[in-house]
Amino acid sequence: MNYELKKLSLPNNLIHMKNFLELLKSRRTCRRFTDEDIDKKSLEYILEAAKLSPSGHRIRPWEFFVVEDKETLKALSVSKASGAALIEGAAAAIVVAADTSKTDVWVEDCSIATIIMQLAAEELGLGSCWVQIRLRKDAEGNDATDNVKRILNLPENYSVLSIVALGHKAIDF
Repeated sequence: MNYELKKLSLPNNLIHMKNFLELLKSRRTCRRFTDEDIDKKSLEYILEAAKLSPSGHRIRPWEFFVVEDKETLKALSVSKASGAALIEGAAAAIVVAADTSKTDVWVEDCSIATIIMQLAAEELGLGSCWVQIRLRKDAEGNDATDNVKRILNLPENYSVLSIVALGHKAIDF
């Protein structure tokens, strides 16, 4: 499989960590964000990091859907019964989905990509929160994956693992 990676210029807000353990120690889940937008270079950086994630047999079954539209963020914020409301206040969200026909380890592959996104966001000084969608229900008992697929008009053979809410941190940790 030919896999093209973009050559990116680094975002201006890139924080150079001394080492990987320092990055891991500094990352915290962020559920409150400022109103400030995230610049395109930062979003591209986070996506590029996710695309570099390891996957079983290098199949890379994932698809990443960037959402910045406030109405769509609001719709995603009620896609499951609890723990998703913070998406409405995020500057952006990345829906992590996969073509489940490609591999039986799509959950593991997408999980790795999700945490890589969170680490890339932290490296940029941005806040992030992993919102679990797979195997969750909304307030009426509907499948959260089906809700997200309907909101984003995703193909039938896709399943959604998570949504990564992103934004500038409203609180310091």
